[in-house]
Amino acid sequence: MKTSDIGLVGLAVMGENLALNIESHGYTVSLYNRHGEVVTRFVEGRGKGKNFIPTYSIPEFVATISRPRKIILMIKAGAPVDEMIDKLVPYLSPGDIIIDGGNSDFHDTERRMYELESRGIWFVGTGISGGEEGALHGPSIMPGGSVKAWPEIKGILQDIAAKLEDGTPCCQWIGKGGAGHFVKMVHNGIEYGDMQLIAEAYALLKERLHLDNEQLHAVFDEWNKGELKSYLIEITADIMNFKDNRNNYLLDEILDVAGQKGTGKWSIMAALDENDPLTLITEAVYARMLSGLLEEREKASCMFLNEKEFADTGIDIESIGNALYAAKLVSYTQGFSLMRRASEHYQWHLDYGTIAQIWRKGCIIRSVFLGKITEAYTNEPGLENLLFNSFFRNKILSSLSAWRNVVADGVLSGVALPCMSSALSYFDGLRTLKSPANLIQAQRDYFGAHLYERIDKPRNEFFHTDWTGEGGNTTSRNYNA
Repeated sequence: MKTSDIGLVGLAVMGENLALNIESHGYTVSLYNRHGEVVTRFVEGRGKGKNFIPTYSIPEFVATISRPRKIILMIKAGAPVDEMIDKLVPYLSPGDIIIDGGNSDFHDTERRMYELESRGIWFVGTGISGGEEGALHGPSIMPGGSVKAWPEIKGILQDIAAKLEDGTPCCQWIGKGGAGHFVKMVHNGIEYGDMQLIAEAYALLKERLHLDNEQLHAVFDEWNKGELKSYLIEITADIMNFKDNRNNYLLDEILDVAGQKGTGKWSIMAALDENDPLTLITEAVYARMLSGLLEEREKASCMFLNEKEFADTGIDIESIGNALYAAKLVSYTQGFSLMRRASEHYQWHLDYGTIAQIWRKGCIIRSVFLGKITEAYTNEPGLENLLFNSFFRNKILSSLSAWRNVVADGVLSGVALPCMSSALSYFDGLRTLKSPANLIQAQRDYFGAHLYERIDKPRNEFFHTDWTGEGGNTTSRNYNA
């Protein structure tokens, strides 16, 4: 019987493109899909004449893969992954490896790893970014899970990954447990932030500077030649002047309701769990939710019409670009901050410079300044916050005046800038030595006896005051309600 180097389950868009990528690097791939006709269509179409082994049952599929078996799942996250694992396991042997290449919740990945390791099977949760094009030509790959699996899968994954100019693969081991899928989740959260920030810049350029589609194309194309150069800026330039078959600008024909698949919300939930202020990405998710309230927005737009022309604050293309760049720095700062706190919590020992390097090619958020993030963490491995690095600090300071002016213009003119403004608030909150949180603690102690710390006493020494003279000495720490 002919055997393969690796098996792949799931032949939707990402699955079939990844299969073609793997085969193009000299590997034979066994294929399985729960709908057999999908396998047939693929091997008689895009996969015709190539080194694929089509199979139509789980036992047949597993039997065609050489040991230790390596199986990539490219299927919908959640219950379908557990169901497929349950179907595969009876036919697997100790030392075989299952790789989940979907956008799974990292908690599920942690659970699956421990469950399968108890049976002698290695499990890897692998973030794969780059969309259809990346899957075919070289994605950014973020594997994590059973450490013993890495030597067996390293060659294949690094072969198919995107490569930097010096040939370095955009695929390195991330860490144990759910580390790989956590890093991919944060990547997607930053992606949400990047896309919303670009949308806000687009709104300002269109609504405040009154640029037409060709002018918008020129602005984004020019930005993509400088420090804002990135995949998302590049495709935005392409989108701006794309015309449909009626010779209309397609962008203007698209309904302004943005969808989402959940990884942005997961990022917010993880940030809440880690007590980390992921404000920009949170606002990006909320902005998509607000876009979905189409009927309410239509009603509100009629009820709250602008009653006067607002004064021109003097913003221009350059200041909008500077504000976009500064807010973008905050987006990445918050994402890496969340990864740092989770790494400490789960003992993943994440290498942030390597993560930034992996994201430089192949993935959706690839951009030129990711190299600066790698440099920052290489030079300062214990860096608490990216804004403390000299490059980022100087960039923020040089953009700050324009950033404030652009956010102020949005407020005064009624153009919603949830991410640009929340990024600025995060920055101002971070640099505030004396915050008003002392009042919040006083309020909490007043109504709920929740205690407070004092500036003239050591940290973690707590006090309570009977503010009304009628509260007594009972506090939230010595009773259960």
